[in-house]
Amino acid sequence: MKQVAIVLALILGGISSVRAQSESNAISTVAPLLLINSDARSAGMGDLGVATSSDASAIYHNSAKMAFNTSQFTYGVNYTPWLQNLVDGLFIGGGSVINRIDERSAWGANLRYFSLGEIRLFDDQAQPQGVEKPKEFSIAGSYALKLSDYYSMGVTLRYIRSDLSINAADDDISAINGIGVDVSGYYQSRERNYGNFNGKWRAGFNISNLGPKVSYSNSGDKNFIPTRMRLGGGFDFIMDDYNTISVTLETSKLLVPTPGGDAEDAGWVEGIFKSFNDAPGGSSEEFKEFTYSVGAEYLYNNAFAVRAGYFHESEIKGNRQHFTMGGGIKARSFNIDLSYLINASDVNNPLEKTLRFSISFDLGDIYENF
Repeated sequence: MKQVAIVLALILGGISSVRAQSESNAISTVAPLLLINSDARSAGMGDLGVATSSDASAIYHNSAKMAFNTSQFTYGVNYTPWLQNLVDGLFIGGGSVINRIDERSAWGANLRYFSLGEIRLFDDQAQPQGVEKPKEFSIAGSYALKLSDYYSMGVTLRYIRSDLSINAADDDISAINGIGVDVSGYYQSRERNYGNFNGKWRAGFNISNLGPKVSYSNSGDKNFIPTRMRLGGGFDFIMDDYNTISVTLETSKLLVPTPGGDAEDAGWVEGIFKSFNDAPGGSSEEFKEFTYSVGAEYLYNNAFAVRAGYFHESEIKGNRQHFTMGGGIKARSFNIDLSYLINASDVNNPLEKTLRFSISFDLGDIYENF
């Protein structure tokens, strides 16, 4: 059944842009679903989202944004093809609901699902041995509270299940069940006049997937889930009642020990702190563990959006580098967003030449934020 291992390696290798193709010291974690952005709006802006305005995908990017949601109820679904150039039937999909309870608080729930398609098994005599359907999914619940008119904090509890086992192959891989917690914050200023235009500042942070190590193997070896720190900020140039240009910057880092460092066998809490100074290459390599994104969104009459962005990761940490573009249309309570990725690296990207789709609905009362 060696073919099974090859197929799974190919599928899961896509999350790190098939990192094995280049000499690197990329950080490895389990449950790749937790690092794949399936939100088309943020994907069109360089895969950032921790400091953008609130939308249906706030639970994934920064749950604190829910307290600034402008609608009482927001429902969203999204779909992202995966490795469509190589394998059929792979996709990431999900849905979410956000309820703004009152002027200061909101709750939300989110489901994400990663289908790794079908794997047909054959023995050495080419006799069928069944079909396996490896998959991953997560279920999350969130709560956000405004601590002032301009700042909110949020917390998310997430259940994670990753089932890559091949029962017919009698392999040593077992399904994992894990728990992760997100802690986040979001700031949105009052609209002010800056001469020829008005503007608002935005900032946010999210430390996501805080949780214990898990194991795919029956041998008991433990692996880190992808605990990640994201920091971002942006500004909205409000030119007039019809035209707004938003610019956002974001950086992120996995709070997981570096391969080859002295913290690989540490516990998950100790690993978070050691992840800032354990790179074998010293501080120069440590800084390369940060990714950065820059994105922009032009919004006309709150009904039509055009987006563009860029994402960069160091060559020795995965070498994901790509430009993105996208757009969106809003008609009353209905929103549809699309995004497209243009690879800028010599390493293949599993999302190259694919469209990401998101649809959302805004219902109920309208809230006016300061």
